Amino acid sequence: MREIKVTARRGAAGETAADTRVVGLFDGESLDQRPLQALVESGEAKAALKQVAVAHEEAPGAGQRRVLIAGLGKREELDAEKARVAAATVAARAKELGTASLSWAPPDGLAGAVVEGTLLRMYEFDRFKSKQDDDDSSAGIESLELAGDSVSEEEVERARVSADAANKTRDLQNLPSNVATPTFLAERAAEIAAQHDSLEVELLDREAIVAHGMGAFAAVAQGTYAEPRLIVLRYTGGNAGPHLGFVGKAVTFDTGGISIKPSGKMHEMKFDMSGGAAVIESIGAIAQLGLPATITAVVPSTENMPSGRSVKPGDIVTAMNGTTIEVNNTDAEGRLILADALCYAVEQGVERIVDLATLTGAIIIALGSTYAGLFSNDDAWCEQVKGAGDRTGELGWRLPLHPEYLELTKGQYADLTNAFEQRKAPSAYAAEFLRQFVDERPWVHMDIAGTAWGLNRPYVGKGASGFGVRTLIELARAAGT
Repeated sequence: MREIKVTARRGAAGETAADTRVVGLFDGESLDQRPLQALVESGEAKAALKQVAVAHEEAPGAGQRRVLIAGLGKREELDAEKARVAAATVAARAKELGTASLSWAPPDGLAGAVVEGTLLRMYEFDRFKSKQDDDDSSAGIESLELAGDSVSEEEVERARVSADAANKTRDLQNLPSNVATPTFLAERAAEIAAQHDSLEVELLDREAIVAHGMGAFAAVAQGTYAEPRLIVLRYTGGNAGPHLGFVGKAVTFDTGGISIKPSGKMHEMKFDMSGGAAVIESIGAIAQLGLPATITAVVPSTENMPSGRSVKPGDIVTAMNGTTIEVNNTDAEGRLILADALCYAVEQGVERIVDLATLTGAIIIALGSTYAGLFSNDDAWCEQVKGAGDRTGELGWRLPLHPEYLELTKGQYADLTNAFEQRKAPSAYAAEFLRQFVDERPWVHMDIAGTAWGLNRPYVGKGASGFGVRTLIELARAAGT
């Protein structure tokens, strides 16, 4: 993907040197320039969201430039999410027209949303295409300018870094599992750490995972010949706030193990590392922005494969905190590796925890691709996480924990079982299982199985979404204020 240069400029929007500028149109309001207003009166330009009309005007100096009239709906109803959608719609039209440089005069307080909507919409993954499209319009936007006296350079830069991190996460998600292996993710984490003095990296191999008593993680990893890794990134941003723990599931390919999945759409199981990818890239962005936070990120990464040495249904394993687990379904592997990762985060002294995982298909049935499922043992912490998601458009909906769900996790032969025979509240069941490994620290579990890909919003489309990255960055920012 081509990098888009993003800048903020104080001054009149019409003074831009860009070849295309954007004028926002609100419902019931007029445009200052008579030729543009004439398009509104003729009905060619509409104020409805996702409507874009094309006009031309004299450019400073000589020649003409394009003007895109973007519908923004009613002024009082415009929020950050609608601004992202409008920016994405504009970006797509601008690309069709061969725009190289685009200038927006964003509504007050929404410059960051415009940046995010543009950069996320312009994302493409063509690394493995042997023949590139020679159409000039496919070259894409090279620069984006946010113009206006109220534009905040800090807001623009934070949005640029956040969107870039989300797109890098999408790169990791889209890579095939024969490339994005556990060791590949570990190398990416090490690469990020090498770029920032505020970051330290620790990478535990199979032997170290076993030596740390991570019997649940080791059990999942024993079936694959690919080397597993426990990826740990420690960020020190110099604040006095709570020590945050970000934990992300990174199963780089999930066959289901001995409890093998149906073949249909199994290729999508390369996305089962989406939570871990989001955690890794968000930490890189947080370090780049220098946010005042203290964070330990823990990403357990492995394949889940059937082989002669795989964990079997009925096996009993022991997690790092001494809890014994009956493995009654090897396709419920994410909660096993997360159990040990959560224990490790607790051992590192984290005070508040967020975990991200493509954990249950049931969450898609419950919430579709509109919301991630949120589960928590702490109301205040959950509200902070949900608030960060609301502000970034990465929406979460809180679902319940309950002692009756906890009771379902009790094992017949061990402390817990990783899967209940009856399909009762599977997503809540999985969350109750994970809660047993957070040592009662304030914790939020984000089940992103429905949002990690297939989100189908105008700025991310149907593929990998990078969901969770911007939430984690915003959470770190808010924690330091």
